Amino acid sequence: MAMSSSTTMNWLAALVVIAMMAVQSESAVTCPQVVSKLRPCVVYVANQGPLQAECCTGIRALYSLAQTTPDRRNVCNCIKNAISGFSFSSTNLNLAAGLPAKCGVNLPYKISPSTDCNNIV
Repeated sequence: MAMSSSTTMNWLAALVVIAMMAVQSESAVTCPQVVSKLRPCVVYVANQGPLQAECCTGIRALYSLAQTTPDRRNVCNCIKNAISGFSFSSTNLNLAAGLPAKCGVNLPYKISPSTDCNNIV
């Protein structure tokens, strides 16, 4: 089931708030950066349109930025917090989880509300 455009806008607004509230550790990659890079993916994850090239560009950029364990953990936590804050359908969660593979990126973790980001090295 697709999310309405108002739900998508609410999702974006909440994602920005979560990113701004996230506590930054020794990570150089911030939640606002994560939000910025993943913003083009929202339409696809909301099942309201096809996967756009800008989404994959953002995912690849995040992958390149997150070269240290703290950076990878922070990116994971930012994504996890954003996903956990919403009642996504299994379709939406599957679309989000499949993004890295669709974009040719091999993440060391699964995009999921149940991912333990502290185990990422």
